[in-house]
Amino acid sequence: MSCYHHLTTFDRARIETMTHLGMSLRQIAKHLGRSPSTISRERRRNANGKTSYLSEKAQEMAQARRSTSKPKGKWSPELAAFITEKLDRTWSPEKIVGRCFSGKLSFKTIYRWVYQGRLQRTAAVLRRKGKRQKPYETRGRFTVGTSIKQRPKEIRKREAFGHWELDTVVSGRGKSKGCLATFIERKTRWYCAIPMPDRTAASMEEAIRKLETSLPKNVFQTATVDRGKEFACYGPIEK
Repeated sequence: MSCYHHLTTFDRARIETMTHLGMSLRQIAKHLGRSPSTISRERRRNANGKTSYLSEKAQEMAQARRSTSKPKGKWSPELAAFITEKLDRTWSPEKIVGRCFSGKLSFKTIYRWVYQGRLQRTAAVLRRKGKRQKPYETRGRFTVGTSIKQRPKEIRKREAFGHWELDTVVSGRGKSKGCLATFIERKTRWYCAIPMPDRTAASMEEAIRKLETSLPKNVFQTATVDRGKEFACYGPIEK
């Protein structure tokens, strides 16, 4: 489950990569677990010049804007987009607050924003029933490895170098199985993407080995991945 937070350097690097791959706003939003309006706003506000989007420049612009802006209460366009996306998925304000904003936002505030028109949704959205089912992952899942909840404190707080986050990005062009293996070092936020012919464990292992051999020894201490089947190479890599 994803909860609201500002776009990170890693998020912006992935947006840049997926934009260059020709992926649509909706595809990028789905991959990042965000609403399309959030991605659209990000590319519009933090584009470098006319139409190009560069993640490093976008991060600088976002940080500069945040440092000079004055507090305006809890409401923000990014927060509104996040809550709206959850309402569209038939989440109630109580569920949104309980799962994502416990102690930081009141469900009564969400109701008030809906009735005030600040979330661009009518009150009817609060009365809908039923849940949408997420599509099943047809490639399967793997279940080995250490839970992310068991990561040491220094890894969670990005205090030590050599701990990585891995993911895959699929192109939105045509029916090609090609994709990118993306790597980000948690402390420095250094980012790298390596092309893969498909999303198999063998291709992912090859990409990891390729990056590993191009860097100094012992740079890879740990890696955080999701449960996608391409990361079933976890066992051999860990050894």
